[in-house]
Amino acid sequence: MLKMDAGALTAFLARDFPQVCDDFLVERADEDGLTIRLRVDERHLRPGGTVSGPSMFGLADVAVYLAILSRIGPVALAVTTNCSIDFMRKPAAATDLICDVRLLKLGRVLAVGDCLIRSDGVEAPVARASLTYSIPAT
Repeated sequence: MLKMDAGALTAFLARDFPQVCDDFLVERADEDGLTIRLRVDERHLRPGGTVSGPSMFGLADVAVYLAILSRIGPVALAVTTNCSIDFMRKPAAATDLICDVRLLKLGRVLAVGDCLIRSDGVEAPVARASLTYSIPAT
């Protein structure tokens, strides 16, 4: 059951992470997972005009974090404990990235999420990431 929808997640980002909230757009939050867009800007690019690896990591990290919050509510202190990311192909030049995330496990203490990242308008994924989060005791 969802505790936060796309609007609530967006408001949470604006309130608690104003330094990055304009970079991301939550496009979908439902029982199946979450879709979030990285609004690509020049600061996200590496030489050659493609989105940098650190920017893709940030997208995956924020996506899993918000997917967890969509289920447990606004617990700001949930933290990443592990991340593995496979970069599969070069993203389209200066194009927004779309991340689809699903939670594989949502336990009392740990959550595991899986992300598939693609360039907007392109089916083939550019990266796949798996993240584990620690959820603080409430």
